[in-house]
Parts: sequence; C-alpha cells; structure tokens
Amino acid sequence: MALPATGTWSNPGRGGAQADIAITAPEDGVPLLFVEIDNCYESAQVLAAKIDKYMRFCQRKVKDVDGKERPMWRTRCWVPDGRHADEPHPPLLLVFNRVGPRNPNTVIAQLAELTQRHWQGTAYDGLDMYDGKLPIVATGMKQLKEHGPAGAIFRRFGRPHNQTLLEAIGNPRREAHDARQQAEYAAREREYKEQLRRAAEQQRAEREARRPVCAGCGTPFTDERWKAIEPAGWGAPRETHPHLCDDCKQRAITAERQAQHTEHGHQEHDQAVPEQRAEGGWLSRFRPGAG
Repeated sequence: MALPATGTWSNPGRGGAQADIAITAPEDGVPLLFVEIDNCYESAQVLAAKIDKYMRFCQRKVKDVDGKERPMWRTRCWVPDGRHADEPHPPLLLVFNRVGPRNPNTVIAQLAELTQRHWQGTAYDGLDMYDGKLPIVATGMKQLKEHGPAGAIFRRFGRPHNQTLLEAIGNPRREAHDARQQAEYAAREREYKEQLRRAAEQQRAEREARRPVCAGCGTPFTDERWKAIEPAGWGAPRETHPHLCDDCKQRAITAERQAQHTEHGHQEHDQAVPEQRAEGGWLSRFRPGAG
C-alpha cells in the first residue's frame, strides 16, 4: 500500500513510504495497522529513514470530499476518533524474519533510539499520552509461527515487556486509568442518587407526619383533601369543615341540612300556634255560659 507524502493515492510523489501490508480489522480491535517486513539485511539507519517516511505520510493533511481538512490516511481508512489529547497515528508493526546477517535485537535497540522522537509519549498524570506520535511495535517471524498473532510476543518501543498485539498498539495504562475513573464516577453517581433517594424519603416521612387526620373518623386526609383545606387566595371560598375528611364532611353537611329543615318546620309551627291561641281566647267570651 503506497503511503504518499506528496502526490495522490493513485500517483504518489517522492518521499513517501510503502507498507508491505496494511491490516484493517476493526471488528477485532485493529482499525488500521501498517506492517513492515524486514529480512535482517537492512541497517537500523535505513529502517529509521523508512520510519521517517511513515511519519511524513501520517502527518500529511488533505481536503476530504466534504471540503474539510483531515489526515490523508483518514480519507481512505476509517478509524475511530481518538480521545481528547491522545490521538496517535496508525501503528507500525515491524516483523523481523531472521534470514540476513543482522541481529534483530541489536537493530531494534538502535532503531528505537534513532526514532525516539516519533514514538515517545508525553507523561501526563502518571500516564503516557501519544498524541501525534507513531506507535512502533516489533516482533519476530519465529515467534509468530510459534505463538500466533494472539500471543504476548510484541514489544512496543519504549515499553519494557512483551505484550499482546492489542495491548502493544493500544494504551493499557490509559485504559485502566479511564476504567478506574469511570468506576469512581459511577460510584459517585450511585452515592448521589442514594442521597437524593434518602432526602426524598425523609421529606415524604416529614410530610406524612404533618398530614391532617379526620376529627370524625380518624382517617388521614388524602392529598386532594389536604390541598383543599390549605389557605387559598382572598377570593377563594372558605372551607366549611377543615377538620373532616370528604366522607365525614358530606355526612356533616347532610346532618346540618336536615337540622335546618327541622328547625325551619318548628319555626313555622311556632308562628302559627299563637294566632290560634289568640283567636281562641277572644271567641271564648262568647261561648255559652261565658261571663
């Protein structure tokens, strides 16, 4: 795969690199990986010059079809956006096939020193950030044959131990840091929600303790009845039975109306009786035998 530092994809110019293999397997956690095969004939200086070309290509930006400027490799290969302040270039895997006379261990040590400016991360909060850097990983053909691509046979420049490929091209310490932060955030979120729940429960308990109880039957007021007896505006009608529930209020109103009706009947009767008595007393003077 041609990686043009100048020119176009179809007509690359001078100064670009050419990857022996370009692997895209996002479903397996490898969105884009450049592979360079070395048969142990080239010196560390020659390989460092190749890595310079990889870096020039990765840094190159062009206008995409939407008119926005992007890294050239992103116009052909889809890779998820990196995290804030940590967007490394696509990783480069060096596979050493020990056919030639050079010792790959010696070459790797020299190459790491010559290309340090390209791959070395920046320390931040106990982590290494690789924004704008080129992750370089090395392994051997013999190790690949013995352990397969899933084995812990990959050594990333700047790291002291072999890792699996996904660990080597990634940032496990950053992943662990982010996982801890997410766990801490989730724990704080749960604690905050629990505090809100306890506060709401306490408010409900305090409100229930203030809930009025019917003076007639002892039943706690419903929310609607409680709201009905609360003070209202000047123009609102006054609650006639604020100490009774709805049922007791209706019974009280019915009893009051019956009492009023009975009292009204007594008043009419009392008004009629004096007239009859007065009339009877006047006529009694004319009864036979009167006087």
